[in-house]
Amino acid sequence: MIDFRYHLVSIVAVFLALAIGIVLGSTELQGPVYNILSRTTSSLQGQLANVSSQRTALEQEANADDEFIQANEAELLAGKLTGQRIAIVTEPGAQPGVVSGIIAAARLAGATVTDQINLTNKFFDATNTTADTLISMNSSLAQTAGIQLDGSSTSPQAGAATVLASEILTKASASGGTDQSTSATTTSTDAQSALQSYAGAGFLQTNGGVSAQQATLAVIVTPQTIPAQNSADPLAQDLGPFTQSLAKVNSTPTVVVGSAAGSVAGSPIAVLRGTGVASQVSTVDDADTLRGQIVAMQALHLELIGGTAGSWGIDIGSPDPSITPSPSATASASSSPSSDPSKKPKR
Repeated sequence: MIDFRYHLVSIVAVFLALAIGIVLGSTELQGPVYNILSRTTSSLQGQLANVSSQRTALEQEANADDEFIQANEAELLAGKLTGQRIAIVTEPGAQPGVVSGIIAAARLAGATVTDQINLTNKFFDATNTTADTLISMNSSLAQTAGIQLDGSSTSPQAGAATVLASEILTKASASGGTDQSTSATTTSTDAQSALQSYAGAGFLQTNGGVSAQQATLAVIVTPQTIPAQNSADPLAQDLGPFTQSLAKVNSTPTVVVGSAAGSVAGSPIAVLRGTGVASQVSTVDDADTLRGQIVAMQALHLELIGGTAGSWGIDIGSPDPSITPSPSATASASSSPSSDPSKKPKR
């Protein structure tokens, strides 16, 4: 009969054998194991030193580039957008630093920022109730202002873009200001009413009210944050139609900008680049840097003089890395963003 003493002796024997095995094993293997670990540690330390040295050199190079760009920013932008007026539209999560950088670059290029419209999360809400509200508001405002909406397959966001663009944008001329056939002054009552209606419903917010003059150019700032893996991002899905509708009114030169950290695969700017809209508006994915802000202004200038829209930046995670700047035959080489020494083309 097996009793408790038998189990106790068995357990003690097992632990005793384990202890003896550990002692013997560590004694026999101590030399070889130690030597292997020592060589591995030395190799890793050497690799770390090399990487640290390379990182330091790259940081110094980047700092030198930034200093050069900063010292020459005014000269690089001088006269590019003289007399033009820019409307800035931000999506939820857009970096304030990108917005302020774009404003500063616009001023150096000779342009004036007329309006800043901050879209809210509700604007991109795809639920039926919210979408129906936006559709109804678009229809009412368009009818009041005599705006023709494309009712074929237009999303609510695209419809709102058409209304907003019709109220705050006008056709630009390459020489500055507006086309001679188009008034530079908006119907302030309609514009104010449209913005107040959208703002009152929680679809947007405005900075500084409504300008007395319509803008001739548009900049859309996308967010730095990106959606979680395998999750649908309404901002990414709606940015293309919204941007297309905004740029379509009066053929407004438009550039979409974002930050390098927020331009990876799945982000709004990356999704837009994978659509046909990328051939109609320019994109800059590193507008959180001076280089990107300069290039954004040059991209607007290129479109303004008849050049084609393009995609610029460091191109992190772009679904189409083959996209490259392509100035039209009518644009001079000096007008292209890619010809600028501060420009880093996409790979």
